[in-house]
Amino acid sequence: MRLRVNQEERISMTKVPNIRVEPPGPEAKKAVAKDDEYIVKATKTSPLVFKKAEGSVIEDIDGNSYIDFYAGVGVLNVGARHPKVVAAVKDQVDKYTHVAGTDFYCKLQNELAERLAKSVPGKNKKMVFFANTGAESYESAIKIAKRGTGKQVLMDFLGAFHGRTTGAMSMTASKWVQREGYTATLMPGAFHVPYAYCYRCIYNLEYPSCGMYCAKVIEDIYFETLIPPNDLAAISMEVIQGEGGYVVPPKEFVKMVFDLTRKYKCLFIDDEVQSGMGRTGKMWACEHFDIVPDIICSAKSLGGGLPISATIVDAKLNFDRYGRHSNTFGGASLSHAAALATMNVIEGEKLLDRATKVGAGMKKRLQEMQQKYEIVGDTRGLGMMLAHEFVQDRKSKKHAAKSRDKISDMAFKKGLVLLPCGKSNIRYIPPLNIPEDLLNTGMNILEDCIKAVNKDRAE
Repeated sequence: MRLRVNQEERISMTKVPNIRVEPPGPEAKKAVAKDDEYIVKATKTSPLVFKKAEGSVIEDIDGNSYIDFYAGVGVLNVGARHPKVVAAVKDQVDKYTHVAGTDFYCKLQNELAERLAKSVPGKNKKMVFFANTGAESYESAIKIAKRGTGKQVLMDFLGAFHGRTTGAMSMTASKWVQREGYTATLMPGAFHVPYAYCYRCIYNLEYPSCGMYCAKVIEDIYFETLIPPNDLAAISMEVIQGEGGYVVPPKEFVKMVFDLTRKYKCLFIDDEVQSGMGRTGKMWACEHFDIVPDIICSAKSLGGGLPISATIVDAKLNFDRYGRHSNTFGGASLSHAAALATMNVIEGEKLLDRATKVGAGMKKRLQEMQQKYEIVGDTRGLGMMLAHEFVQDRKSKKHAAKSRDKISDMAFKKGLVLLPCGKSNIRYIPPLNIPEDLLNTGMNILEDCIKAVNKDRAE
């Protein structure tokens, strides 16, 4: 425990952020050019070229240091290179690095599976399938749901994001660019209905006077006209939408959707790739909504920085025979060691309590910014999974994507790393154990940038 304290003391004694040369600096520009030359286009946010990262601090190859408010796209809930995670990986390297856990056996995999199975809500026994990414976790959920129910149709929500592989992308409805050019070859039997995005209600209603029309309409209209409910293998959802804009639905919406799965004897798949592992102040975000999913998808922060995902399922959904599903690296031993250490850190450092407490303070500060600056249309989130939605004006609620990007770019040059989501949102997801002084400094930089752009819009 003392090791972690020393790290935080070291960080506090060092001036962070420390921008020695305006980013991107000369070395960063060379690296970006090389990336452009050899790396296939994917998604890029800013020209940040890493040299080192520790805790909540990032150093680039030009010697600039930054405060991390993006946590490796939600991967580093326990911070970068947490000493206990590093120690666990180093220890495992000296034993074995790979066993192909789907074909052979190892105690480490069993320990992690048991730990995860016992961490999720519900009295029924759970089992686990390991993979590498969130998309793989969700693909596994699709196959398990179809085999377990004997049915082939799945329903999800507009704004959903589950990944970019074919099955996961079929259930994704976040941005057109993710689907363009592939639409004809996506998985059949995939349907989407509007989500409870109360700030931008597609039905032009207001919560709570709406009577949860967005939930009722699923059965009253969509099941009557478009989606045959008796063919449903599962209804899947992110109980808090991530890439779609950090949208937190009313509790009763989630419960009403869950109740539909009980009524029509289908499964409830909960994608917690981004919202799980303590990010919201609960180990699993579904605990905020008092439901017990049949399947939970986990990835990102599960490995503390190493690639691993898990599909946690009700034991009754176990495949009926070997060979129905498998992979090579799902039994990755280094990632299993890192994941066990990550879970120990979350428990040992009481990060669920910290996410709740620190998140409440962050949200209060973000709401105060909303009151002061008209460009902030909405503030939302649970725990330390928070976001602003930026608008051109609060009456029209027209998206202010260019101003959002200007805020993010300005913050980067001042030493704060942010990450967008939705059409005009910025998510605020620092590591759950970020030191208070760094958090406050980051929030001050953020407000300075919002204040400046509020006066000088990009639209």
